[in-house]
Amino acid sequence: MNTEKNIQIVKDFFAALGSGDKQRLLALSAEEIEWIIPGEDWPLAGTHRGHAGLADLLQKASAKLETSYPEPPEFVAQGDRVMVVGFAKGRIIATNKTFEDHWVFAITVRNGKLTNIREYIDTQALARASEMDASPKP
Repeated sequence: MNTEKNIQIVKDFFAALGSGDKQRLLALSAEEIEWIIPGEDWPLAGTHRGHAGLADLLQKASAKLETSYPEPPEFVAQGDRVMVVGFAKGRIIATNKTFEDHWVFAITVRNGKLTNIREYIDTQALARASEMDASPKP
């Protein structure tokens, strides 16, 4: 499959993420999809496998944070790999703290489906925004 088709599949996946179209997300993902979010002290960190893992991750994310993407991401592809580079602003719902996040997703597309997502985000910024204050700071 050529790189332009892979980029379009990834763009379709991101559009489905943005609109909350769960059925479209599953249709674009291989049954054995693996989504890895490195890091600690961040509830979404870990390895999420299969359609059930994808659905669970998306449910957790929507319950924990609100995110907006003020600029369109950049898509770069070589072979079956698509790198997506972007910037997000958001708010952790539980703490009402905001964050800014420069991120990169390394995505593998095989046979027209996403098989692997490795998400590189500013986990430190997100963990800081997730911290509950023991007492208000002056």
